[in-house]
Amino acid sequence: MEIYRTGNRLFMIMETDDTFSFERKGAMDAANPKVQEWEQLMWTFQQPLPWAKEGEKWILMDKIFQL
Repeated sequence: MEIYRTGNRLFMIMETDDTFSFERKGAMDAANPKVQEWEQLMWTFQQPLPWAKEGEKWILMDKIFQL
């Protein structure tokens, strides 16, 4: 089990391989209409973090626990 934290928010675990790149994933997501539709819907349920940059949804977190 792993727990991550940023401010008062907890968690996102992604299991990837060595070829994963946040930049590549971001570009692929931006070019995918279905992903953009999903993101627009999810923004209606999510709140941006006060310390996030404009339009930034995902922020790397600090691991605070591992069992």
